[in-house]
Amino acid sequence: MRRLLESNAPAATLLIRLLAGGVFLSEGIQKFLFPIEQGAGRFAKIGIPMPEFFGPFVGVVEITCGTLLIVGLLTRLAAIPLIIDMLVATATTKLPMLAQKGFWSMAHEARTDWSMLLSCCFLLVVGAGRLSLDHKFTGTTTKESSHEGP
Repeated sequence: MRRLLESNAPAATLLIRLLAGGVFLSEGIQKFLFPIEQGAGRFAKIGIPMPEFFGPFVGVVEITCGTLLIVGLLTRLAAIPLIIDMLVATATTKLPMLAQKGFWSMAHEARTDWSMLLSCCFLLVVGAGRLSLDHKFTGTTTKESSHEGP
């Protein structure tokens, strides 16, 4: 477990965690606040099976894992379901758009999806960084984490 939490990433990794975690937290909450537009109703419209189950389920995953990214707890584990989330979102919304409207329309609409996907991939690879609960719990002391500043 310690190996999963350890990270030699710089303190500035906090910025990526705040970005990705904040967006996922917000999107997860919106699935409950606006279920027709963002949750089960949208899932039904794009063809996700069992939208009444998967709308709230994805909302809970985004809220939980987004919060974990923000605080830097179990960061690598939290990134995995969010990567799956973004792959499904891309497959169900952006690939059909590519076929219907072409590359540039799809590329414009996919910019947030790609940013979120790659942010989570980054966090999966490097971990939470120095300013995180993962770092606090492992007590990692490295050359990177032993000097002052980011």
